[in-house]
Amino acid sequence: MEDVLDLYEEPYDPKQPVICLDERPCQLLGEVFTPVPIKPGRKRREDYEYVRAGHCALFMLFEPQQQFRHVEVRPRRTARDYADMLKLLADEIYPEATKIRVVQDNLNTHTPAALYQRFEPAEARRLTQRFEFHYTPIHASWLNMAEIELSVISRQCLHRRIDSIEKLGSEAQAWSQERNARKQGVTWCFTTKDARRKLERFYENN
Repeated sequence: MEDVLDLYEEPYDPKQPVICLDERPCQLLGEVFTPVPIKPGRKRREDYEYVRAGHCALFMLFEPQQQFRHVEVRPRRTARDYADMLKLLADEIYPEATKIRVVQDNLNTHTPAALYQRFEPAEARRLTQRFEFHYTPIHASWLNMAEIELSVISRQCLHRRIDSIEKLGSEAQAWSQERNARKQGVTWCFTTKDARRKLERFYENN
């Protein structure tokens, strides 16, 4: 826990950005009947029946110190998809960084081995050397600020029926661009000092 909390408290270093990574499944739903649009004094109305249009995954990349997030929608969330997200971070979003420090949970796909499953050994090794991985403790994934961003997009964008990956991707991009433009971030108040005080019973007595 302290490893992640100490990382959040470090001063900003553009050569070693701290990136929170997380993902969530999304169910795609279509309408059976055309919804009744919004009218003055009346909310949009939709029928309770819907059509299942499949599933997909939404990946969230969030740099808290710069109030920047990038969202990707993919058909699945496999190790290969995770590896593609790391390559995107290394080669397109942070090509000038000497080390990209990634905060993530302990999902079984969240390992450097995913890079070797996806790419040739030389390329996987090149990418692996660009990263430094920091894992949240088991049952403490709430330490990953990307979870907060996923909660926000769930309330503001995913609360309605969206029937295709393309539409979901477009909506997610519009959402992230608006938040980035407004420099909306996360006010993180939980520190290592707080952890030692509030979770004292979990620390060993020295």
